[in-house]
Amino acid sequence: MMNNFMKKLLLPLALCLVTMISTSAFATSPGAGKTKLIHMVSFKFKDTATPAQIKEVEEAFRGLKKKIPQIRGLEWGTNISPEKHDKGFTHAWILSFKSAKERDAYLVHPEHKKFGQSLGPVLGDVFVVDFWAQR
Repeated sequence: MMNNFMKKLLLPLALCLVTMISTSAFATSPGAGKTKLIHMVSFKFKDTATPAQIKEVEEAFRGLKKKIPQIRGLEWGTNISPEKHDKGFTHAWILSFKSAKERDAYLVHPEHKKFGQSLGPVLGDVFVVDFWAQR
């Protein structure tokens, strides 16, 4: 027979084991335990794009942060790498989201769609990578 000490110890141990099992299953889910989804976008402009047109794109992309609440962070810049591996891509934007659901809402948001449609005359190519930020 189990003594009282063993009975008192068994329940907390069982709860701990169940918690560990459920947490490890959750942690192996895509995006589980991650706190920031990064959406990296890089543009290559057409040779015919003027500096004024490119400036308009920069301002419009930057403006999406105010129009789309799911965007948690937005940073951007132009390529300054001396390595010359840019393949003609000159601009990069880093957007952050709390979840894939937020990123997905951004992708179909009318302001994002409107912005994408405006790029036709100037955009030569686009490169997109999404990943969960890790440390």
